[in-house]
Amino acid sequence: MTATDSALTALSQGWCALSLLHGRIEAHIERALQAGHGLSVREYSLLDVLSRQHNGPGGHLRMHQVADSVVLSQSATTRLVSRLEDRGLLNRYLCDTDRRGIYTDVSEAGLTLLESARPTNDKALREALETASHLPELAPLVSAVKNLRNPQV
Repeated sequence: MTATDSALTALSQGWCALSLLHGRIEAHIERALQAGHGLSVREYSLLDVLSRQHNGPGGHLRMHQVADSVVLSQSATTRLVSRLEDRGLLNRYLCDTDRRGIYTDVSEAGLTLLESARPTNDKALREALETASHLPELAPLVSAVKNLRNPQV
């Protein structure tokens, strides 16, 4: 085995551990959000991202920015927006200055649901990280996640 082979093996093992941690966290949060609020992790994330935008110049996100924020393709993001709009959680309307642009805002019902779901999301995240911290292969990653401050996406 060459040095390159062992570096690739270590990289692959690290990626597998990171993927395992992500999967465990997401599954735990998904169960909690579904049970408590009828929301998926992606729906919660989309509502959260859109709730943080504001009116005025630079205040609204383009669909590709939203898609990047929730780590979905633009077409999957559009379908997700449509489902949440059908549930009355989002509103879409044309941009005043560019008729091709469409803005999406969280409705009052969406904001209410988001606020009630936020503690559930936060609690489930803490629980999933606590559980994972007891697994030797995941403990270093949990520590790294806990030590992150304002990561730039």
